[in-house]
Amino acid sequence: MELLERGSKNVKNDILSGLTVALALVPEAVAFAFVAGVEPLVGLYAAFMIGLVTSILGGRPGMISGATGALAVVMVSLVSEGNQMGLEWATPVENAGLYYLFATVILMGLIQIVCGVFKLGKFVRLIPHPVMMGFVNGLAIVIFVAQLGMFTQVVDGQHVWLKGFDLWMMIGLVLSTMAIIYFLPKLTKKIPAGLVAILAVSLVAIFGGFDVATVGSFVRDSGGSGIKGGLPIPQIAVLKQLPFNMDTFYFILPYSVILAAIGLIESLMTLNLIDEITETRGNANRECVAQGTANILTGIFGGMGGCAMIGQSIINIQNGGRGRLSGIVAALALLSFILFGSSYIEMVPIAALVGVMFMVVIGTFEWATFKVIHKIPMTDAIVIVLVTSLTVVFDLAVAVGAGVVVSALVFAWESAKRIRARKSVREDGTKVYEIWGPLFFGSTSTFMQKFDIRNDPEKVEIDFIESKISDQSAVEAISSLVSKYESLGKQVVLMHLSEDCKRLLIKADAHLSSVIENNIDDPRYYVVTDIMEQV
Repeated sequence: MELLERGSKNVKNDILSGLTVALALVPEAVAFAFVAGVEPLVGLYAAFMIGLVTSILGGRPGMISGATGALAVVMVSLVSEGNQMGLEWATPVENAGLYYLFATVILMGLIQIVCGVFKLGKFVRLIPHPVMMGFVNGLAIVIFVAQLGMFTQVVDGQHVWLKGFDLWMMIGLVLSTMAIIYFLPKLTKKIPAGLVAILAVSLVAIFGGFDVATVGSFVRDSGGSGIKGGLPIPQIAVLKQLPFNMDTFYFILPYSVILAAIGLIESLMTLNLIDEITETRGNANRECVAQGTANILTGIFGGMGGCAMIGQSIINIQNGGRGRLSGIVAALALLSFILFGSSYIEMVPIAALVGVMFMVVIGTFEWATFKVIHKIPMTDAIVIVLVTSLTVVFDLAVAVGAGVVVSALVFAWESAKRIRARKSVREDGTKVYEIWGPLFFGSTSTFMQKFDIRNDPEKVEIDFIESKISDQSAVEAISSLVSKYESLGKQVVLMHLSEDCKRLLIKADAHLSSVIENNIDDPRYYVVTDIMEQV
């Protein structure tokens, strides 16, 4: 992250940075469209519409959204199953998977809007820092590995690694791009280094007559005919062909929920990352609504859906894009490429875009991980490695979910071990248990072991001044403890409970109101009271 510079909003920087981002969006959108099993324009339209809507309405200026690989992976089975279902319609349709995809994306958007309206975006704050570190490290590795596929060529219908001169030419252009991005800011920061690098390497490749892979050849090798197209139009006629019944709803609902969850997790974690880099704060709930609105529109207009893109967002921030204008320019530039500039964009060498993405990898990866990994608690180190690995092997949602669960379990285990009971006996023979630490499901067993019910005197006081009753398990433990004392004819009193703890106990077991001490002073203030009286 040290390579990324903080800065204020600037119109010129936003415009130029937006153009750089637009160039980097093209191969990404095309690649993700093929992963999902749809045409390149479906991915490009999604990148345009989602990028435009979230830039205008989103909660994080400077963040870039579009078609992403995390969502595309889920869409593969959706499109495949949808195609099979289409063949069983009364009038069979071969590409019905696309129809189901559009409907799923619309429902996905509705779910995301609901999450924003009910302010569920705030729960991203519960994600621990080790999970965040694992997330960015894993995503950096995923971006890096994805670029390695660009070092291949199609031979007899199969992708094989480049060799000889072609390989060295590719490496040379990639390194040249990276060198420009690294050294140009040391000379001037008036123009985005990424844009200069792409243009310079493109001119060298074109006028030097080098036979290198380009955006156009990449699209054709992937099975497409190009990126040229018209304005996106509403796909109402397509959506009307879907059988609107409960079978369709039950089919698209699980996919919609999964896509909505993955989209929001990736978007909100990217939002947090950009907040950290720019030392500003975005609005997570507003971003949820914007992402949902964008996905509804892209579903209606024939896009594949999407979410925030950490790679392109880093490119934007790295090149000085801080305001909403940068995302708007990127989206409109992408649309202009589709409408007017496809022949020029298809001439851009893939090596230039790979070089840009490699610099994104360097800027994204938390290199400080290697410095702190042996200094932090072992459990945090395990979480970082776990989340990083799962992000690479599976996907973001699985990785973050596993990281949060493991972190929560570790926290619960450590908190459970902190329950203490200091025992003392007053002059009148009353035994006092002073409880320290949180009482919840993880600590109830240890809590119960602190008491010697059978051998305790006739009167027992349990002091909760340094403890808190947190959940139903704690309530049940106290209720059981009181019942055991009373079954032996002993009197038990619960002291110094907070008002919320009293309400929780009485609501669960009305009998407990008779053993709760009311209107008692807090002993922590005795000394202060004594001093005030002396004054």
